[in-house]
Amino acid sequence: MGFSDFRLTNWHDMFLRISLACFLSCFLLCLAPSVSWAQESTDWLINDRSFEAEFKKSTTDPHRYELTNGLVSRRFYLRENICATVGLESLSNREAIVRAVKPEAVVMVNGVSHQVGGLVGQPDHAFFKDDWLAGMAPAAGSLELVGWKVGLPEERLKWKRIRNASKQSVWPPGGVKVSFEYRLAPKNVAQAEAEFRVFVNYELYDGVPVFCKWITVENIGSNALVVDRFSSEVLAVVEYDSRVELREGVSYPQPNSIHVETDFAFGGFNFENANRHVVHWRTDPEYSTQVNYLKSAPCLLDVSPSFGPMQTVKSGQEFQSFKTFELVFDSNDRERRSLSLRKMYRVIAPWVTENPLMHHMRDANPVEVKRAIDEASEVGFEMVILSFGSGFNIENETPAYLQQWQDLADYAASKQVELGGYSLLSSRRIGGGNDIVPPDGQKLTHGNCPSLTSEWGQEYFRRLRRFYDKTGFLCLEHDGPYPGDIDVTERLPLQKGELDSQWVQGQISNDFYKWCRERGIYINAPDYYYLSGTSKCGMGYREVNWSLPRALQLVHTRQNIYDGTWYKTPSMGWMFVPLSEYHGGGAAATIEPLKDHLKHYAQMIDSNLGLGVQACYRGPRLFDSPETRELVKQKVAWFKKYRDILESDVIHGRRPDGRKLDWMLHVNPELDDCGMLVVYNPTDQALSERLKVNVYYTGLQETAIVMSSEGKSNQVDVQRDYTIDLEVDVPPNGMSWYLLK
Repeated sequence: MGFSDFRLTNWHDMFLRISLACFLSCFLLCLAPSVSWAQESTDWLINDRSFEAEFKKSTTDPHRYELTNGLVSRRFYLRENICATVGLESLSNREAIVRAVKPEAVVMVNGVSHQVGGLVGQPDHAFFKDDWLAGMAPAAGSLELVGWKVGLPEERLKWKRIRNASKQSVWPPGGVKVSFEYRLAPKNVAQAEAEFRVFVNYELYDGVPVFCKWITVENIGSNALVVDRFSSEVLAVVEYDSRVELREGVSYPQPNSIHVETDFAFGGFNFENANRHVVHWRTDPEYSTQVNYLKSAPCLLDVSPSFGPMQTVKSGQEFQSFKTFELVFDSNDRERRSLSLRKMYRVIAPWVTENPLMHHMRDANPVEVKRAIDEASEVGFEMVILSFGSGFNIENETPAYLQQWQDLADYAASKQVELGGYSLLSSRRIGGGNDIVPPDGQKLTHGNCPSLTSEWGQEYFRRLRRFYDKTGFLCLEHDGPYPGDIDVTERLPLQKGELDSQWVQGQISNDFYKWCRERGIYINAPDYYYLSGTSKCGMGYREVNWSLPRALQLVHTRQNIYDGTWYKTPSMGWMFVPLSEYHGGGAAATIEPLKDHLKHYAQMIDSNLGLGVQACYRGPRLFDSPETRELVKQKVAWFKKYRDILESDVIHGRRPDGRKLDWMLHVNPELDDCGMLVVYNPTDQALSERLKVNVYYTGLQETAIVMSSEGKSNQVDVQRDYTIDLEVDVPPNGMSWYLLK
């Protein structure tokens, strides 16, 4: 072989090696989270400090303004009398969210509908081109822009912080607020039956791609007016899918680039159910060029009440809509979208990060309650709730009853324990004309529901407020919150009837929860009232499953948490531990006597606290022997030692299946303990496995110090795809944990 042949062979070999290396590098990077940025400096889910919100004028066009924080942008075209949203975009992946210009809002006042801002005349509603603006104009009769002002985000409610919450919580959130003012055109004022102005308000928050929007209608005339209907947000959103045809039984998917929910939510354990009456995905009749032959793609977002509100506004007063929150996604990766949603909740409702350890006391006998307070204090539990079926009656106003509970609340406070109580609202029947009467053909959500605008309903909330004012209780377990049922009954002066009943009763419920939050009262409520002040809803479980044999309950517990935390932070969902019998099942389903089932008791505590979740430990006591006491005390002490990371966010590892190891990873790049891997063994044999764990969201880049539950520490390399290889050993039916620094 000659010299030139030798060089050619080696260059060929080198080329192959380089090509293979490039391919492997690209492949490994594809395994990392689907983001197109460097990790530390620009990923807002790891470091959000550089993404400050602002409202700024374009440097190239005097009519263009932008509400942006570097993650998301809502662009406005502003000219004399004109305001229109001409772009909504994720800046992380440069994806356009909207495809056409729509009004900024729509209001119906005294039976007359008015578009607020916006432009008409767009040639094609599949996409928007800037040069079309010259041929577009405001809709006839629409309200005109008269000005705007810029400020800071407002408190939706007051949050009294009296218990442990995320150290990163800021309230109100940092960011920017812009309010656009609109009025009738001068030529239309003379013909109008009412004189009013509309403010369309936007907030954009620092560090998260989340907008808030609401409208205010101010009566500046001399006569009262009625706000019959409104749409506070109308967006022509890019469709998720293009389907020429539909077939029976096959649904058309909604756009998935944006998450939308409101603080007028009720009637569900998840945000879709709880917002179904206000967040509507409709067809767009102006979108004539869509692929679907029948033009039935659900790609027009309309945020509006299904009923009413039909609210009378007196001269000099104003009507304010609910708040709508819009989270713009930057990825289709399920975990990243879930992390985005969970971070949104931490920003716009930071009280959900409060996460007290709760004993659901089954006996309201004062002597037993005092003993339960002592037990809670001794083992480190932070709250005793007088549970359903305990005999506790929060509506009892007799002075002796109130004094009894005030004394016990004071005693609990001296032991660093909070006292709370249970109350049932919906599913009760009151009688005497005090119950909701639904429209013909409709059924009530829970079979029965008292009307909040009835004489009984008003008295009920007065009694609750008085109880908390008098006793100093700091928790409310509110079962069956108002579920949004429509009431056809006229109940003046609060309620006219069918069209305003949902609005008025929803506001009564929201106002009460805000009142509680202002006083530091913690609220468990099986409904999605988070944005109005509640802290916990059910994580999501079937109640009768707590009557299954104990071993089955363990797997169900971790499955429920794994599934529920796709849509909730660990602190937003309660779980359940049946210390005593619940929904049947007998001795095989319950832990009492506790000392006889120490192993299972430990497993149930580990399955909840190890995942950062609080359960309702329901029964007459937390321990029944020195051994039981020490077990609970030890588990609680471990949780509190690592509380900051355990109550941080989670990455879903392997879903429990009862056959193999299941695990989740806690992550928080703000902490020195930036990760904790928690691994469970559901089998009767010790299991060892080499896990590949993605630590991207811990912020670790090159190496990680890993400390095991046995106290051993070692350094491991973070690979190019942000994973580490970790050997885990988990005892039979046990839990092991690994702390990452």
